[in-house]
Amino acid sequence: MRRLKQSTPFTILLLLAASLWASAAMASSVTERGEQFDRVVEDQGQRYSLLGSGVFRYMIWTAYAGAYYQLEGENEPQPLGDVPRRLELAYFHAISASDFADATEKTLRDSLTLYEFNQIQDSMAQLNQRYQDVSPGDRYLLSWDGEHLRLALNGETLFEDDSAEFARAMFGIWLGERPLGEGFRDALLGRS
Repeated sequence: MRRLKQSTPFTILLLLAASLWASAAMASSVTERGEQFDRVVEDQGQRYSLLGSGVFRYMIWTAYAGAYYQLEGENEPQPLGDVPRRLELAYFHAISASDFADATEKTLRDSLTLYEFNQIQDSMAQLNQRYQDVSPGDRYLLSWDGEHLRLALNGETLFEDDSAEFARAMFGIWLGERPLGEGFRDALLGRS
């Protein structure tokens, strides 16, 4: 019994340290419906800070969780500007590559003028050929480093393009004036 009493303060210290470590780890990320997103991400020599995160709901389905980042130090949301930025989406349901391609084309046709759409049509067609099916837990990353647009699935680059206009159009799907969901856009931009 005496030995248990002596180890009690040590046990309490260990539990306190574990609790503090867990709190620090939680502070370094955010969680949206079970999907964790780091507050700071380093990619290809650039550091990005999280501006906002949220969950996108489509009709009755919770489709995916997302997080929007900008170059560290760029705290004012500029999703359609030239600032380096990232959008990460974690999927809750399986979606086919052809569904991604169809949705991308329809959304861009609906949100852009005919002239704007014609300017990015070739890049969009190339991107649409690179989509892959996703399963629950997969993550797509759309990033613009200031010179190149990149689409990656689970860390594997599928597509690259150097068109700033196409980057603006793609980010505009979620973060533009007529996004897929205004509530989701506002959460990603840290407005909610």
